Amino acid sequence: MIYKLAKKVSNLRNKIIFDMGDYRQTIFLAGTGRSGTTWVEEILNSNNGFRIMFEPFHSRKIGLVREWNYKQYLRPNNKSIKFIKPATSILSGKVRDEWIDRFNKVIFPRKRLVKDIRANLFLKWLKVNFPEIPIILLLRHPCAVANSKLKLSWDSCLDDFLSQDELMKDFLNPFKGELENANDPFEKHIFLWCVENYIPLKQFNEGEILVVFYENLCMDPEREIKKIRTFVGEMLSLEMLPQVNRASALSRKDSAVNTGDNLIDAWRKHINDRQIERACEILSLFKLQNIYSKSSLPLVSGNEALRLLKA
Repeated sequence: MIYKLAKKVSNLRNKIIFDMGDYRQTIFLAGTGRSGTTWVEEILNSNNGFRIMFEPFHSRKIGLVREWNYKQYLRPNNKSIKFIKPATSILSGKVRDEWIDRFNKVIFPRKRLVKDIRANLFLKWLKVNFPEIPIILLLRHPCAVANSKLKLSWDSCLDDFLSQDELMKDFLNPFKGELENANDPFEKHIFLWCVENYIPLKQFNEGEILVVFYENLCMDPEREIKKIRTFVGEMLSLEMLPQVNRASALSRKDSAVNTGDNLIDAWRKHINDRQIERACEILSLFKLQNIYSKSSLPLVSGNEALRLLKA
């Protein structure tokens, strides 16, 4: 009885939100699926200072964006009302939805944290049209991401890329044959990781976006959080640090949460040497092999990652 009452109160709290609706009070956290975005969201919001907006650009869940592609690409100069209007409503906090507000705990928010794993291909568009919003891009080793997705039987959705003419023309035509011929589920997820990170890394310059590595956050959370605090211009409390050693609300039950090494290396128990070699080959196609390779750790800093694809 008490449990049911508590659940009703929680559901009611998620529906009653008095958001002031200023998009400039929004922080955007992006990353490919299973890269740790929900975990980082929880760290940044450990003192419940934000309205959490969960995956608001999910076109299969949210009516406002139902006409968008599942993994929508937008050219930075696109001014179509089809995209500008719903994005403005979402970023201004004007939407109320059980999916979006499932993790929110704030009734009178003064600021909001948008977390989305389907936004990487329109992040530059977002920056051009909503320049005041700081964007954080979280990267995690592609083999770790692929391993997690395979365990959950996630689809790679590569067809959604191939069907977008502007995306193919602007970025992916050189990789079209490889994308079309990818059949192995592991390889498909590596290709997905490459596409979703290649495009924002190609589009953004230093200072326009903050690239954060999951592994660095595991190894030295205080240093990485200070970087985020500096970039977003928010007084994010160090009270968030204890959250680093807790699994996110969406983590698998078998996730390793005890030490940084376990969090970083757990995928190696399930991915063999041949798969690692193939992953490195695919990364090389996109010139991403200097960001991640056979090592579990990133090979460069966030700013260096942004510079690599400009050379």
